[in-house]
Amino acid sequence: MSIDIPDIDLLISRIKQGEKEAFEVLYDKYSAALFGVVTKIVRSEEIGQDVMQEAFVKIWKKIHSYDSSKGSLFTWMLNISRNTAIDKWRKIKREQKVEIQTDESVVGIQNQHTSINIDSIGLKELVDKLTPEQKLVVEYIYFNGYTQQEVSDELGIPLGTVKSRVRKAVIELRKVFIKLLLWI
Repeated sequence: MSIDIPDIDLLISRIKQGEKEAFEVLYDKYSAALFGVVTKIVRSEEIGQDVMQEAFVKIWKKIHSYDSSKGSLFTWMLNISRNTAIDKWRKIKREQKVEIQTDESVVGIQNQHTSINIDSIGLKELVDKLTPEQKLVVEYIYFNGYTQQEVSDELGIPLGTVKSRVRKAVIELRKVFIKLLLWI
């Protein structure tokens, strides 16, 4: 890659100006981690690749709406990718064209590529430090693609409790990320 941009604000600025090389740097920097989350949701690398392409098109088109005061670029991109994956998963489920694999249907088979990508950014390790209640809802929502209502129904707890646990977990993770960013 002919472009080397260590400053994320400069990278964002160059992408907003339409520089494709800057967008390629962004893709190279974040695609592996995002792909890991996406494939956890759709449970298929092939579908995950389609979702990633769609998500990065959305990121390219919506980059002007990114506001650093509301969160990090990675979190913004993660939300776009995650929502795109959930939409795709729901569409597949609705159309029932492809059987969604569950842990029970693939006993003994683990998607090592996905695990490596999530672990490579240390996300799983950080989530493991949350309280058991927070960890459970974060895993359901962010790693398995459940909605808050679906988590409420699945676990038999009030929707408000799910929302509170997610909010507290995000606040705790934000504190950790801020500490990490200050030390980098």
